[in-house]
Amino acid sequence: MSRTIDAVVAGHICLDVIPDLSATPQDGFEQRLRPGHLVEVGPATISTGGAVSNTGLALHKLGVSTRLMGKVGDDLLGQTVRQIVAAHGGDLADGMVVDGAAHTSYTIIVNPPGVDRTFLHFPGANDTFSADDVRYDVVARARLFHFGYPPLLKLTFQDGGAQLVTIFRRVKGMGITTSLDMTLPDPASAAGRADWVAILRAVMPYVDVFLPSIEEALYMLRRETYEALSRQEGQGSFLPLVTPALLSELGRELLAMGGRVVGFKLGERGLYVRTAGRAAIEGMGAARPPDATAWADRELWAPCFRVEVAGTTGAGDATIAGFLAGLLRDLSPEEALTAAVAAGGCNVEMPDAVSGVRPWEEMWQRVKDGWGRHALSIDAPGWRFSKSHQAWMGPANSVQEVAR
Repeated sequence: MSRTIDAVVAGHICLDVIPDLSATPQDGFEQRLRPGHLVEVGPATISTGGAVSNTGLALHKLGVSTRLMGKVGDDLLGQTVRQIVAAHGGDLADGMVVDGAAHTSYTIIVNPPGVDRTFLHFPGANDTFSADDVRYDVVARARLFHFGYPPLLKLTFQDGGAQLVTIFRRVKGMGITTSLDMTLPDPASAAGRADWVAILRAVMPYVDVFLPSIEEALYMLRRETYEALSRQEGQGSFLPLVTPALLSELGRELLAMGGRVVGFKLGERGLYVRTAGRAAIEGMGAARPPDATAWADRELWAPCFRVEVAGTTGAGDATIAGFLAGLLRDLSPEEALTAAVAAGGCNVEMPDAVSGVRPWEEMWQRVKDGWGRHALSIDAPGWRFSKSHQAWMGPANSVQEVAR
């Protein structure tokens, strides 16, 4: 079959409202967010959000032919979502689903400088997204299918993830490369109480690329570890408490479940990726790497690029878009990781989820021009730094001879 689309991005979409807090005094900000108290902010950025918009539009800006498949209501917010998407390109919104009986999802994002984000989220039409909402006729024309945020799509995690498994089994059966992304569930919600270990065991045999955040991975696979690290972090990030051994162990577990390229977004500490053996890489579908040996049995950790951070909204989605764009361009795993952290770096230079992402040629030229990276030191057995690739190679990496 001739593939006429590079990628289809399906799943969660919403309208994001992001107040500008750059001129708002940060001292005591959290204490001032209390009932009855007014906090003066700047103008709001209105944009689409969620995996469909964030990853899909980032892929489009990176030069990847993309179609978006999200579900909205036939209301003012839904019209706004479709208008914003369509403004990026005439064909992007062709796969969108409009449900006249549903309300469009929205998120208010409180994103103070130097502080992690807080989300006020209404799920809306996303709660009714099912396997029947996927346009398989459009998917059949693509090389890659990316699905995002099952924890915010109620039907996809109910019944042990049966709908999610149905989607991925069918798409994988069409010979298409599949990619899955998560989001951190509200612990008090139904998604927070779901058995994610069982869900992942059921769906991972049909997933080629899985790059959740480390927080999401720990919450779903090691709840006790997640809670213990969260208690230790206090007001800061628990990312410095995550060890190379823990990353390697989690990566090995996801590969054993059936994943082929798995890894974890690590915020300011970069991106960790681990891959399966050659036979598994060769079975990745239409967007599989042409050099399976170069991708097989790899363990890599790429540090972030240096940027001035304006906001972190959509940073993880842009990182995934960079990685998938690298895969679709037949890059090496080291180059795909570089593309991932480069796209994420560009993203955080703007407060919204998409506008910071640059065209591929411009982003890649920035890399070639010597864009500086943050220092990342790994003091653990078997880890070595490759100066030529600007990446660390772990003990499970099959290409140790190039690390120096």
